[in-house]
Amino acid sequence: MDTMFFNEKDYKKMIETAVNVSVIGVLVLCQGLLPIHAGNVRVAQVTAPDFDTGQIKMRILNEFSPEVRRQNFDTMVRQKYPKAVIIDVTSGVKHVKLTKYYAGKPVRINVVEVDMKLAKDLELTPALSSNSTLKSRRSISTIAKNNNAVVALNGTYFKPQTGVPLGTLMINKKMYTGPIYDRVAMGIFDNGFDIARVQLNATVKGSGQTIKVDNINQPRMLSTYVLAYTPDWGKTSPYAPKYGMNLLVENNVITKASANPVEIPENGFVISGPKSVLEPLLDKKDAKLTVNTSPEWKNVKHIISGGPYLVKDDEIFVDMTAQKLGAIGGRNPRSAIGYTADNNLILVAVDGREGSSIGMTLMELANFMKQIGCTNAMNLDGGGSTVMYVKGQIVNKPHQKGGIPLSNAIILSSISGD
Repeated sequence: MDTMFFNEKDYKKMIETAVNVSVIGVLVLCQGLLPIHAGNVRVAQVTAPDFDTGQIKMRILNEFSPEVRRQNFDTMVRQKYPKAVIIDVTSGVKHVKLTKYYAGKPVRINVVEVDMKLAKDLELTPALSSNSTLKSRRSISTIAKNNNAVVALNGTYFKPQTGVPLGTLMINKKMYTGPIYDRVAMGIFDNGFDIARVQLNATVKGSGQTIKVDNINQPRMLSTYVLAYTPDWGKTSPYAPKYGMNLLVENNVITKASANPVEIPENGFVISGPKSVLEPLLDKKDAKLTVNTSPEWKNVKHIISGGPYLVKDDEIFVDMTAQKLGAIGGRNPRSAIGYTADNNLILVAVDGREGSSIGMTLMELANFMKQIGCTNAMNLDGGGSTVMYVKGQIVNKPHQKGGIPLSNAIILSSISGD
């Protein structure tokens, strides 16, 4: 059998030839849509639109030629950030360092922009500080190194005393924590992203009953809430609320009822809530937990929450009050995540609370995310949590060297694990 070898020049020429043939085919098809006559009666008329063949050719080349796509990505980033320091991290990943001025004072900004089609060997995913429990905090460098991350940015809010994330967090289709105040979250899919305010749609079914579950692995806000605690919460559940009970469920069977903390089984969960609501489940002692979200987000792989919105459907939109985030107003260090119309990922870390970088307001951050091309974007945890890691280094200047210990991060890691 003869073996054929193609160098890059041959490959590029072959791709360009195929593209030219495709463009010609499109034009021939459109020119072929001519008026159809039956005698003197015009049956149909389709006018071929004006085509910019150069644009068509470039779009097809950009989709199928990695070399052309790289060149276009390089050009786009240079034009978008004309006075910035731009560093190549790996294929399709750019680290951008720039300073902007607000009211005559400087703000240091680090941006990572990613063409996900060029960075096909990397995956975007949330990462916890520990694989065994939600109640953990570690430095972003440790989280990144434990997950073979090339890039990492601090993630969603968390309870400082314990490290439990506060808001929706799903990793590899497993729901770790549910939403708080229906805050905005980013859904990560194999072929793109979505951002929306997320509600939990969860139930526990048993004994012919369907009972609404208000949250998963989150602190109790009301004594009337029904909460589910999975093994990720820790070894034991909290106490039941006043006039309430905890039900221990193993392999979908209730094995224990108590008002005291109970051990959470590896093959089950604990349901905690008002006794009057949960007691009917004891009839046949079967209980099955089902967890969904609204929006349903079919085929979503990961979800990470934040808040508030910064850009929504290509418009600046900061709903701080609606998401009960009034406490994070003012000028502060900020972290944000968003994506462009072409599904390029954008991660941002803004330094603040110092003379050399005064931080941003949420509205300033929203305007910045819009200016750099985000069609949708949201704020992440900020302040002392803001820290960005790129290729083994902390690239911004958090107040605490290396950044404070974090509960979770959003990372770009190698799919192969290398």
